[in-house]
Amino acid sequence: MTALDDPAAERGLSRRSVLGRGAAGLGIALTGSLNGLFGTTASAHGAARAAGYGPLIADPKGLLALPEGFTYTVVAQSGVTKLESGEPTPGDPDGTAAFVRRGGNGSVLINNHEISGSDANPVPRVPGFTYDPAQGGGTTTIEVDKDGNRVREYVSLAGTLNNCAGGRTPWETWLTCEEAETAPTAAVPHGYVFEVDPYDQAKNRDPKPIKAFGRYAHESCVVEPQGARVYLTEDAGNPNGLLYRWTAPDEALPLGAGSFRELADDAGTLEAMRASTRSGTFVPALTTRMSVSGSANAGSVTSHGSARQPSSDSRSAAVRLTAVTSTPSAANASAIARPRPRPAPVTIARVMRSPEPPPA
Repeated sequence: MTALDDPAAERGLSRRSVLGRGAAGLGIALTGSLNGLFGTTASAHGAARAAGYGPLIADPKGLLALPEGFTYTVVAQSGVTKLESGEPTPGDPDGTAAFVRRGGNGSVLINNHEISGSDANPVPRVPGFTYDPAQGGGTTTIEVDKDGNRVREYVSLAGTLNNCAGGRTPWETWLTCEEAETAPTAAVPHGYVFEVDPYDQAKNRDPKPIKAFGRYAHESCVVEPQGARVYLTEDAGNPNGLLYRWTAPDEALPLGAGSFRELADDAGTLEAMRASTRSGTFVPALTTRMSVSGSANAGSVTSHGSARQPSSDSRSAAVRLTAVTSTPSAANASAIARPRPRPAPVTIARVMRSPEPPPA
């Protein structure tokens, strides 16, 4: 069914859009069936319910306007709610993954904080969980009970830079991506992926970047269900970012909890998609990202290298995957994270609909 086939799409909200958007933005959880949401459930008397929930009612607190019969509960608010260590909830929340809380009583949210430079409310540099004390990004973990009530919030990773999106693993952990690049001469390099455990805080101690995934402006990633390959995207322009594929070495299989920490910096094969037309003509706009050089700095891929020219023997395939490992040149040493202005504070809330009265 396309959006045009769905009557609700004309009102700006369709079944497909709800499923696809995943309640993004405020971190809203909607309760109830989709049939009820789109007004397709028949009443006890067989009459079709009118679509929609009516007009939005202004929120006196100015946070979230909802239709009549709905309420929300604030789970976390940057600079307002408190971590269990006493500091305010960090700013710039971004990519988030949800996990079932132990015992099935609620959820665990791992929340990225895309913080760089002097952004307000940095992630506290908790001893033992900080990669680089000079940076204020990282992740916080929020636990809520089955009713959506906040139970606790704590730092699960600190000292990283511009944590943007990421990906959930088949073994129930979160891969958080640094959308950043720093000069190779920096005291602590950035532009890596880190793994965060939602259940065992001890496994988050002494954070270690997964250098085998490369060093560039990571956006998001996805792990194959079988766990042998990871696909990663890069958020960069002028030139454009690339689509990467990392394949685990045979000796690391099967991958699972803790596997990435054990990887050597140059483990596996990191490849970037190289595109050409059906006739074999190279498409530079999609793949001119890097200059390749033999380097001892394994697991590093420059995000701002010079254009890579097609070789004469690589035009036979419509799409070619080429392994690359390279290091940022001195000329690109100034290509670092780009701060992004964001409104503050940002709120994560849970939305509830009041139970409907039984039919008369």
